[in-house]
Amino acid sequence: MSKQRETLGFQTEVRQLLQLMIHSLYSNKEIFLRELISNASDAADKLRFEALANPDLSADDTDLGISIEVNKAERTLSVVDNGIGMSRDELIDNLGTIAKSGTAEFLQQMTGDKQHDAHLIGQFGVGFYSAFIVADKVSVQTRRAGADADAAVHWESAGEGEFTIENIEREERGTRVTLHLKDDESEFAESPRIESLIRKYSDHIGFPVSLSAIDEESAEAKIVNSATALWTRSRSEVTEDEYKEFYKHLSHDFADPLTWSHNRVEGKREYTSLLYIPGAAPFDMWNREAPRGLKLYVQRVFIMDDAEQFLPLYLRFVKGVVDSSDLPLNVSRELLQQNPDLTAMRSALTRRVLDMLKKIAADKEDYQKFWGEFGQVLKEGLVEDSGNKDKLAKLLRFATTHNDNDTQDQSLDDYLQRAKDEQQKIYYILAETYATAIASPHIEQLRSRGVEVLLLTDRIDAWLAESLAEYEGKTLVDVAREALDIPDEGDEKAQDELDDKQKSLLQKMQGKLSERVESVTASRRLVDSPACVVASEQDLNPQVRRMLEASGQELPAAKPILEINIGHPLVTRLSGETDDGRFGALSNIVLDHALLAEGSQLPNPAEYVQRMNEFLLGTDNGADNE
Repeated sequence: MSKQRETLGFQTEVRQLLQLMIHSLYSNKEIFLRELISNASDAADKLRFEALANPDLSADDTDLGISIEVNKAERTLSVVDNGIGMSRDELIDNLGTIAKSGTAEFLQQMTGDKQHDAHLIGQFGVGFYSAFIVADKVSVQTRRAGADADAAVHWESAGEGEFTIENIEREERGTRVTLHLKDDESEFAESPRIESLIRKYSDHIGFPVSLSAIDEESAEAKIVNSATALWTRSRSEVTEDEYKEFYKHLSHDFADPLTWSHNRVEGKREYTSLLYIPGAAPFDMWNREAPRGLKLYVQRVFIMDDAEQFLPLYLRFVKGVVDSSDLPLNVSRELLQQNPDLTAMRSALTRRVLDMLKKIAADKEDYQKFWGEFGQVLKEGLVEDSGNKDKLAKLLRFATTHNDNDTQDQSLDDYLQRAKDEQQKIYYILAETYATAIASPHIEQLRSRGVEVLLLTDRIDAWLAESLAEYEGKTLVDVAREALDIPDEGDEKAQDELDDKQKSLLQKMQGKLSERVESVTASRRLVDSPACVVASEQDLNPQVRRMLEASGQELPAAKPILEINIGHPLVTRLSGETDDGRFGALSNIVLDHALLAEGSQLPNPAEYVQRMNEFLLGTDNGADNE
């Protein structure tokens, strides 16, 4: 075997992450040990799994474990495992590059705020590189299980722009990571300090973690952790801190989870689940193709990371473990798809998560935090999971017109509690932004009557409203559609009660705008605005149309309906306009303004500007001649 030595450069993203990490995580530097032990545990898990199909991989050493060695005199700390190990190519791939989708987006989210950036780094899961927070040099020796002794590899770097790699001889399989500690980090070469950190961060690891001080007279290794997989223990035996640390081990997150649920199911199907709701959304949550899912064990043997079959896609933010007693040890992703028990487990685990969210929702402040992080992705469930529609509807939150200064999103139950006695509908408006929604002309009459309106501004809201359709017997109504039924209309004039002059005005406007609108009608929804555009019952909502067109879909042409506030001063002036050219220009301007208020882009902005300029000049000339 060639002992070829190479000096290679880190991927650009790795160099950036190293610098960001060292500066952002320095105040929480002790977590490096948790990350390295977590990686060692994963390596042992993977060996145990691969050995199911190839027992020779672990035949020479079946007792899997992790050793921590400190040397105060040399100021070094080593984390050693006898797990799966790495080949030369794997070592370069794992420690020299980050082949993770969304890396660029992740780096763009860095702000320079250490607390914010530390949280993001934790979500990204680059635990190995945290060693450079306390070390000025890190070396790795590793041999892949099943490979010859002379196929071992040595990797070394000072954490700057490059690393060296060469083949060596190593009798032991697995990996040794040695940290050459910085001058002011010698505390991490002291066994009492390291023992306390193991107990604090890694007591839940399912493999024994031993500690030895190489430079002391008694270098005998001491098992420090309990070495029992946390989810296999009774809930009464696990402390809150242990649950939190296990979450951080699973997710590589640096923050505490929002909540968790630990359950054992017995009977026809036997399995244990430990599910966590994170406190903040991962940076790649909107990448529906990103790895997701639970960590799967069968009879306490690790099978796979990111087993996405156990929860629906809209719950992709949930972290956790499922350990089945019934699935075969050789189960694969393909076999999972065909397993008849999986559907029942998936259904039960989904209900478990929704019940967790229901408990969080009992505290409005806590749930508001959750909703701010995960609300948009949870809404996908209304479209994708009809079986849990009722549970999900209870968990929805919306901005509403209830209180302009109230940032607390409202539930549908909150809405119905405040609804008028005669109100049979739940009103909503779709808009690009909150500011557009709250200022929309479409909701003026409803607000003046004290009728609350849901303000829907997320891209998925149009599909959500269509999927939900009704709640507690009340139909959801889009206020931007024609024939809006407003409660308690009193003696408002309907279009068929208009006088001849008003009817003539609408007909004349219809003639001037026939190429741009389907019809011009008198409005019952406006109070302060002169006009608004609405969609017919058969047409797409304008916001949906814009989204579909932006995605490249070709849609048949459609014209909006222009509704006129017949009593507005501008409309009164329009009614009295005798100059046919100015009447046409003003009619178009009224339509343009209605489209802008609704959030649409004008088909010809230059034409609008020219029309406005000419109209204003004509107004000024008229004023001068008076």
